[in-house]
Amino acid sequence: MGARGKNFYNDLAVRYGFAGQAATVQDLYLGGRKEEAAAALPEELVRGISLVGPRGHVAERVAAFREAGVTTLNATPLAADHADRLRSIEILKELAS
Repeated sequence: MGARGKNFYNDLAVRYGFAGQAATVQDLYLGGRKEEAAAALPEELVRGISLVGPRGHVAERVAAFREAGVTTLNATPLAADHADRLRSIEILKELAS
């Protein structure tokens, strides 16, 4: 969550309508309470910006991002090994095409 005065992620959460929650998360994080900060993230925010779940759900989210004007996705695939991470990126590429 970085510096209080200039923080991209905090600013983004505020723009998405989570000003109060962003302040709470930032206070917890800067106070050294990182696990509490992570737990304080609003589920609605996490689900709104993440591509996690079954293929159909991810496809719906990618379509919603496209309809909203999103032209770039920043993906960090989570998998046990390199081959599975590559497969996740291949699937996302297919869904975004």
